[in-house]
Amino acid sequence: MDKEELCVAFIGNPNCGKTTLFNAYTGANLKVANWPGVTVEKKEGAMRYHKHCFKVVDLPGIYSLTSYTLEEKLSRQFILGDDVDVIIDVADASALERNLYLTLQIIELGKPVVLALNMMDIVEERGMEIDLHRLPEMLGIPVIPVSARKRTGLDILMHAVAHHKEKRVGVIEHHHEEQEAKSRHAHKHHEEYAVVYSDEIEDKIDRIIQRLKQSGKELPNYRWYAIKLLEKDEEITRQMAVDLSDIVTRSYEDDIICQKYDFIEEIIEECLVHKEKKAALTDKADALLIHRIFGIPMFLCIMAMVFFLTFAVGDFLAGGLEEVLAAFTGAVSGVLERAGVVPAVHSLVVDGVIAGVGGILTFLPNIFILFLALAFLEDSGYMARVAYVMDDLMGKLGLSGRAFIPMILGFGCTVPAIMASRTLENEADRRRAILVTPFMSCSARLPIYVLFSQLFFGRNAVLAVDGPAGRIPAMVVAFSLYLLGLLVAVATAFVLGKLQGKKEQSYALLIELPEYKTPNARTIAIYVWEKVKDYLTKAGTTIFLASVLIWMLLHFGAGGFTTEMSESFGAMLGKLLAPVFAPAGFGIWQLVLALISGLAAKEVVVSSCSVLFGISNINSAAGMASFAGSLAACGFGAANAYAFMAFCLLYTPCVATIGVMRRELKSRKLTAAAVLAQLVIAWLVAVLLYQVLSL
Repeated sequence: MDKEELCVAFIGNPNCGKTTLFNAYTGANLKVANWPGVTVEKKEGAMRYHKHCFKVVDLPGIYSLTSYTLEEKLSRQFILGDDVDVIIDVADASALERNLYLTLQIIELGKPVVLALNMMDIVEERGMEIDLHRLPEMLGIPVIPVSARKRTGLDILMHAVAHHKEKRVGVIEHHHEEQEAKSRHAHKHHEEYAVVYSDEIEDKIDRIIQRLKQSGKELPNYRWYAIKLLEKDEEITRQMAVDLSDIVTRSYEDDIICQKYDFIEEIIEECLVHKEKKAALTDKADALLIHRIFGIPMFLCIMAMVFFLTFAVGDFLAGGLEEVLAAFTGAVSGVLERAGVVPAVHSLVVDGVIAGVGGILTFLPNIFILFLALAFLEDSGYMARVAYVMDDLMGKLGLSGRAFIPMILGFGCTVPAIMASRTLENEADRRRAILVTPFMSCSARLPIYVLFSQLFFGRNAVLAVDGPAGRIPAMVVAFSLYLLGLLVAVATAFVLGKLQGKKEQSYALLIELPEYKTPNARTIAIYVWEKVKDYLTKAGTTIFLASVLIWMLLHFGAGGFTTEMSESFGAMLGKLLAPVFAPAGFGIWQLVLALISGLAAKEVVVSSCSVLFGISNINSAAGMASFAGSLAACGFGAANAYAFMAFCLLYTPCVATIGVMRRELKSRKLTAAAVLAQLVIAWLVAVLLYQVLSL
């Protein structure tokens, strides 16, 4: 039998589990998190169920089909198209009342819809029950209980999809005999539609449908378009271009919304049992974590704990990796010597490739712990609360707390963080969020902080120092840089608001605060593995090529191959630019050249230092001692190190970030201006810090 292909769209509120369900069906490893705004563009996959081949599409989370933000417009345009055969409305069963508004809107589209009640395991944990017989009666569509996390109900859901592809709304039993008896409306819509409005609105809907048909417009669902025209939906009104001034005398959107919610209350009353039994854990935790006064200090304490784990546990694990790398370097060097390879090739392999790539790999345990901690925070439901906590502060900058979501994402990687700015409704806010997000310290900068803070700060610093630097733990120094990035981002957003002439105003923050839950092991594993894989991939590609390029710049000069680095092209370039960075405390040509290489990827700064200073394993005890000695010989101390790390935090982002900035801003000039501004700000901050700390 020929395979039949169906296009199935997953749609639902933010944080309802669409992406987890999508991953379960397709085997994809898309990022999921227990907070809204993670999916910002549609993702496609494929799967097979019996004779059917399904093309499944994961759409951004939306609260309604009234489109304001970019992701809402994307989701609405897709499901309105002819490509979708069946819509799977994924609803959080533990928050059924909130999710049903979108469900009712989707049902009104008239397309085949299956309601997937996700998170049924949480419903059971709270002692609630849902009447799965009465609910489909009232909605007129199949209702399938599933748990994407536990992978239960998945086959039944696809079975319902396969058998519902040609059906629209089924038999509806509202039990509204009294309302029907009082109604003066000509038609008995209670037998046809899930949502039936007041006589006034239903009369207007009928008149609009008649007017649309008279105008010759062929539409798949006249009722849905009539409702949108009553709501004065801008896009639909523009498309229809029909004179309805005698019918639509005002916007009926508020009336329609209120009457939908009246029906939702009726559904909840009939279908949800033991609603009052909710876990008190979330309320108790939120009493402290989102407290008006203690919320921000709690956030800072939690992030400080993340960095404590990143350093304490990460450094412990790194010890074994350093020994393995040292043994590998020695073995490769011995093989090359016995093979009699020319000195240039030996130097390229050992001093270029292994020193550069290997130096970065030794920081893998720190990166792993950082992402593991962030994954726990995301999946537990805490990250959504950070945006809520920061709402007051962001409001003073003329932004919503939602603008803080891309900034927090920037702690992981700047590229998806900039893309997450699409969740902002206002275009000016999106632009400002894009411009300030690169100041947030991404994970690629962590190896720089780990290396230089351990060299110059703390009682166990490699380079023994007297004074305050010896009393400040390395992890505190690294944490302060994350706070510095946040401070500069906030200050820049404030200045941009003033330059744009935007008056300070109040923004209402509408964001879901999900229930706290135990992080899912599979979700955590997918998240961490994807990040570690990206790190390893970058080590094998970008950092490998950058290490080779740096080695070539250091071993070739005007006279060809040279073993004297001071005569190389790289030394010439570094010495040319070194005076520019002297006021900031790092006018050393090797460090300047490392900064230039960091434009490819910020991790390359560390790998370049390995090559530039001729250190095979820069993160080992011997390597760090050698590196510290070389820097100390140049008069480089704790103040220089902090200014250097601050510059690495703030200066021009990597080429991948610049590319996505160009795409999202849709302006080469604005992107170029942003890149130049970041370079200037980084230089000014580094100079200020060095001059002050040197005192």
